[in-house]
Amino acid sequence: MKKSGHRSELAFAAIPLLFGVQQILEGVLWLTFRFDAALVNVAATFAYSFFSHVLWPIYVPFAALLLEPVRWRRQVILFTLVAGAAAGLYLLVNLVRIPIVARAVDGHIEYASPHFYILAVMGSYLGATCVSMLFSSHRYVRLFGLAALLSFIGVYAAYTKWFISVWCFFAAVLSVIVLLHFTDRTFRTKELVNPRAIAT
Repeated sequence: MKKSGHRSELAFAAIPLLFGVQQILEGVLWLTFRFDAALVNVAATFAYSFFSHVLWPIYVPFAALLLEPVRWRRQVILFTLVAGAAAGLYLLVNLVRIPIVARAVDGHIEYASPHFYILAVMGSYLGATCVSMLFSSHRYVRLFGLAALLSFIGVYAAYTKWFISVWCFFAAVLSVIVLLHFTDRTFRTKELVNPRAIAT
């Protein structure tokens, strides 16, 4: 975040920090299984699920939108933000109505909850968290979006039952790409000098 050059970059720069908080919450959740702390389990499950279900489909396209200088790309990203906000708010309502239950199964955490309109919600979620970044002018933002999308496919195929936990872990690791966006000085200088040139 200290490497960001403008306030518009802070939201994107904060992504690894937010993933770190989310992973700490899951670490706390793991401890609740060991020490049989039911109330802490419920609180940590809700907090973690707020990140995974509500925050990311709204925050990611918002952060990408703040970075984007090109009008048509902004319009596409804005569309994914609207879709992500709809999905996130819908999932928030369901988190309150039907709280997610977290349980340790075969060395992973399974987040169990009923799924309604899963194709529409998942499509909107993916559009917001992954596809939105693919339309960015910035190559490391696009790389992060592509890596997140490919990890989604791989994790869903290999860890369907524990998908939420495992994909969030991979996304947290992949957020190191955010650092590259701010430390690749050669490309960064070109962006700062002529941010619109990289869109063509």
